[in-house]
Amino acid sequence: MTPISSAPATVSLMIEIPESLHLSMQDYLNTHELWSQERIMQAALSLFLMQNGVNQPQVNRLYLDSLFGCAA
Repeated sequence: MTPISSAPATVSLMIEIPESLHLSMQDYLNTHELWSQERIMQAALSLFLMQNGVNQPQVNRLYLDSLFGCAA
């Protein structure tokens, strides 16, 4: 019997963003050491989904976890 993993699955994304957005994110990361690119993207994407009608507890939880620095 295979043990059940409680860790959520993750997916890597490769995206292109405007350079100005990337530079702003880098500036933010340089002054907020507890944040990472992954944490910012998770917070932004989950907030976007919630604001646009996605009402799924797991998305809400990911947003709150990323906002408050909890392990995802």
